[in-house]
Amino acid sequence: MSLKIKSMYLNLTITRTLMVAIGLWPYQQSKLIRFQFICLSSIVTASVIFQCTVFISQKCTPELIIKVLSSVCFFLFSLTKYNLFSLNLDVMKDMFQELFDECNKLKDANEIAIIDEYGYNGKRIAIFITSCGALGMFGFTIAPFCPKIFNFILRTNLSYSPNVLIVEYFINQEKYFYVIMLHSLVAVFLAMTIITAIGLLFYSYFQFICGVFQIASYRIERAMSVHVLQNINLRKNIFICKSLICAVHTHRQAMKFCLLWESNCTVMVFFLIIFGTLTMSFNMFRMMSSGNDIKEFLISFIHTFFILVYAFLSNYSAQLVTDLNHQLFVTAYKIPWYRAPISIQKLILFLLQKTSKTFYVTCGGVYVGSIEGFAMIIKTSVSYFTLMHSVQ
Repeated sequence: MSLKIKSMYLNLTITRTLMVAIGLWPYQQSKLIRFQFICLSSIVTASVIFQCTVFISQKCTPELIIKVLSSVCFFLFSLTKYNLFSLNLDVMKDMFQELFDECNKLKDANEIAIIDEYGYNGKRIAIFITSCGALGMFGFTIAPFCPKIFNFILRTNLSYSPNVLIVEYFINQEKYFYVIMLHSLVAVFLAMTIITAIGLLFYSYFQFICGVFQIASYRIERAMSVHVLQNINLRKNIFICKSLICAVHTHRQAMKFCLLWESNCTVMVFFLIIFGTLTMSFNMFRMMSSGNDIKEFLISFIHTFFILVYAFLSNYSAQLVTDLNHQLFVTAYKIPWYRAPISIQKLILFLLQKTSKTFYVTCGGVYVGSIEGFAMIIKTSVSYFTLMHSVQ
């Protein structure tokens, strides 16, 4: 393994640890790992089933439906990611390997530094998101006991319910209280870990793609620098042509990695948008209806916060790709091309024509990943929340 690949793996340490914990690290698969995946998936699936069975044992009121769906949609969000990623595990491995191989071809120290910088950005986000995830898990653990704590400290009279989720196991819930609570907490922890791990892996993937886009801009600047364009001779002319060809190849590779991700993850993203939007809508309504129930408010806030951060980082990554592609056009436009020979100027003209087109990361050509896309998701979620509130 080369030093560059080792550096990329080091920046993926946290993400790799989380992916190994849920049995989805593409480079570490065995029969035991597949058995681990089946067990973890069964735990989360069983939690969804036992939450839905509440509709059988209790009267279906609008309040109960929203409470259950606010949690079920969150679990479906994680299960969709978990199962669809697992089905495409070999494809995901090949996708990442192509990116690693492209980065492994880098020779220039500045280019390696660019990749390391973007890899480190992914690592910093991984530390932040993992910390938020740990706080969220801690919040879920103490949520059932918050009313009891407030009653003891502030001498209030808040209602106390020890259940983390609204579930129906068709057994004596008082007798098997700790077993039910353990299963609920484990399911919640798994769902949050799945969302965090796969989300961070994709975020790191796009950070490295952004590094490849940045390298393409750097190669154009280096090829057309002022000292290179002084006293043009045959050797410099060949150097400029080769550098521009390398820049074009790098740009095409970066776009190829984005299109590869689109072709493999479109179905996953489509379902994530649906379940993510519904999760935020139901949980916003649940927060507004919680009243003095601290547990209800805290659980809904954690669900909403997780999906909100996930949606923002996903769209921010896609927006960054669009901006860096546009930056390549700006770089090609600002270089002193007028000092170059006519043959080089023609190459620059073709480069300008290619990069002048806006490049987007899309979901099946329907949804465009961008800050505007993130705003549209928020707007849609708020619209559904407003509709539920008005119907109530």
